[in-house]
Amino acid sequence: MKQQIPVAQAVGMVLPHDITEIVPGKSKGPAFRKGHIIQHADVERLRQLGKEHIYVLELSADEVHENEAALLMAAALAGSGVEYSDEVTEGKVSIKAAHDGLLKIDKEALFCFNLLGEVMCSTLHNHTPVKKGEQVAAVRLIPLVGERSLVMQAVAVAEETKIVQVLPLPKVKAGLVITGNEVFSGRIEDKFEAVLRSKLTALGSEVVYVGFAPDNAALIALEIKNCLEAGADLVITSGGMSVDPDDLTRTGIREAGAEDIVYGTPVLPGAMFLVGKIGTIPVLGLPACGMFHKITVFDLVLPRILTGEQLTREDLAAMGHGGLCRNCTICHYPVCNFGK
Repeated sequence: MKQQIPVAQAVGMVLPHDITEIVPGKSKGPAFRKGHIIQHADVERLRQLGKEHIYVLELSADEVHENEAALLMAAALAGSGVEYSDEVTEGKVSIKAAHDGLLKIDKEALFCFNLLGEVMCSTLHNHTPVKKGEQVAAVRLIPLVGERSLVMQAVAVAEETKIVQVLPLPKVKAGLVITGNEVFSGRIEDKFEAVLRSKLTALGSEVVYVGFAPDNAALIALEIKNCLEAGADLVITSGGMSVDPDDLTRTGIREAGAEDIVYGTPVLPGAMFLVGKIGTIPVLGLPACGMFHKITVFDLVLPRILTGEQLTREDLAAMGHGGLCRNCTICHYPVCNFGK
């Protein structure tokens, strides 16, 4: 039960919740925290914050305070690779990445959770690369006091799948096959190796073999096999993915024994991207856009491949919504809409 008490009569009482102060354009945070004992000197400041009354709480067994509710729900939401503290700020608990990795959100379960009404959880987008300590989700009870049965229903929904997780990115050994007559003959300098090596290194992986092949399917297949013999856990080919008669990389990938090949994505840059596998080894065919654009479909797909996900036609088709890069002058990926 909540009772309203005029602030002038509240001296000596204990605040049951944080009271927020907003300084436009500068800050937002608690001016007074839950548990603060109101002093005479606080009365005028509370009034300046628009508080003429405060609540005094008497909770029944069927009710739950926002702080307790937030902690109960955070524990249920938090899966592997995430962490949270017991500190509740303005009724919210932040869930953060416990290590670098790939954020995984059970979107259907999150929808069911938020559909309950007086509880909420907001997250970053599914499949977002995140860093250790980065906030990936926040949860709270919307009213100051709620029904305990509703909160426990939310807990049950969250616990079923542990809605928020961060998967670590295993360190793999990658083999690169740079294709194209122009590079193989030395007419132009290869730019792909440096780009791919940099992106793999940034995710903690390494390059163990780099092969070059002309526009010849048999020689491309041979270089892919050389990657495997060098111990590659992942094979990436570059170039030769379009419809030109000299572009034979796809044929070379097939001749190397690749199966479950999916070619083409609704993502720009990266429409002519290919994914397949040789045995358990993923094979990625990266079109020439990867050499010119800072971020492409490759950046969206690579972390998912590293976590062991096998992408299907359905997975790639789903990437069309949000799959158009804005080609911003200053790239802010992954803090943007691309791939979301």
